[in-house]
Amino acid sequence: MSRHPWARRAYSTALCALSPLIWRRVWREQLPGRSRAERLGCLPARLDERPRLWLHCASVGEVMAARALIRELRLAYPGHCLVVSTMTATGAERVAALVDDVPEAGAAAPLAHLFVALDFPGAARRFVEGLDPCIAIFFETELWPNLLSACAERAVPIAVVNGRLSERAFGGYRRLKWLMEDALTRVDWLAAKSQADAERYMALGMNPDAIQVVGSMKFDMSADDASLEVSKGLLAAIGHRPVWVAGSTHAGEDEQVLAAHAKVVARLPEALLILVPRHPQRFEAVAALCRDSGMPTVRRSEGRTPSARAAIYLGDSMGELQALYGTADVAFVGGSLVPIGGHNLLEPALLGVPVVAGPYLANFEDVAAVLRETAALVEVADGDELAERVIALLEDPGQRERLSDAGLGVIETHRGALAATLAGLAAMLVEPG
Repeated sequence: MSRHPWARRAYSTALCALSPLIWRRVWREQLPGRSRAERLGCLPARLDERPRLWLHCASVGEVMAARALIRELRLAYPGHCLVVSTMTATGAERVAALVDDVPEAGAAAPLAHLFVALDFPGAARRFVEGLDPCIAIFFETELWPNLLSACAERAVPIAVVNGRLSERAFGGYRRLKWLMEDALTRVDWLAAKSQADAERYMALGMNPDAIQVVGSMKFDMSADDASLEVSKGLLAAIGHRPVWVAGSTHAGEDEQVLAAHAKVVARLPEALLILVPRHPQRFEAVAALCRDSGMPTVRRSEGRTPSARAAIYLGDSMGELQALYGTADVAFVGGSLVPIGGHNLLEPALLGVPVVAGPYLANFEDVAAVLRETAALVEVADGDELAERVIALLEDPGQRERLSDAGLGVIETHRGALAATLAGLAAMLVEPG
């Protein structure tokens, strides 16, 4: 029973008042052949008739972080269909790319994608009724009050996995504690990434008995064979040049990275920067910044590999960040020189690439703390220091090797969250027949 029955009604009223802005925001998040009616909970007429597991991930970053979970759920429940929903089109494309990410497709549950309904009461209810899942799994901080309520009304078990709540997000949710407390009463089990995350959820009204600290599934990620093959091909084309990758960069950060690279090239003329913006809608703007820098630039979207004279290789393609990290001597993880909160520090570490990041790491503070403990993370204050540290690392193979070993050691030591999460979900599921 909700302690604040009025909370969701007030939230829904506010959401409806803001609907023109919300609809405009998601209008561009679409794929050819897909109806925007999905956003209102009107699902395709033909859905796989097998029992459905539903996993919701916000966007491409969450899909990639959930990749191992998606794979293991498909293998563990071959009699089901796994439906992964996303809010964004790029997330949908990553789900499609994971269809063949199992050893034998016939021995695994099929994988399907849906765009999640906007969290209006009617849309959420139609979505859950049409999907009729046997479990609802929300990844990280995807807590939508009306979707949670619609699941609870149909007695659908609800799990939150890889549950994280940064200090910044907690501050925002705390101002809406009456709403979050109402929403969290619907959650049957929460697999928290850390004790700090668990305590923040409890401070918002989550039942402590429904929380289990299992660690971060990001430590259970594995290298993609197809991506490694792409890396090998690129390395052969690049040759013996110093290479650093700036991945998942944001507005205001690309300029700092390009300025840093100008200093790198002044010291190491053969150095190559592979610049990978976070959002595809910024590809053209970042390409213009590269041109304005005066440094020769090659774009991956044009199907070219970097020439010997190219100083910048713009990674303006989707789903290839891991492959591009695999070419690096040093990797800078974006979203950290500007107040975004950072991105996945373990993606390059998994490949044995030394990791550099800026001061804004709130979204990955748990991972950053572990990397700091073993001196597996190089932190910089600004673009000037970024240039200094990249130059130092590119000139020091011994230091790069030490950072590589430390990062790989951290990942190996902290694996295990995936197994604990699968066990928790299994306790919520009963295999039919």
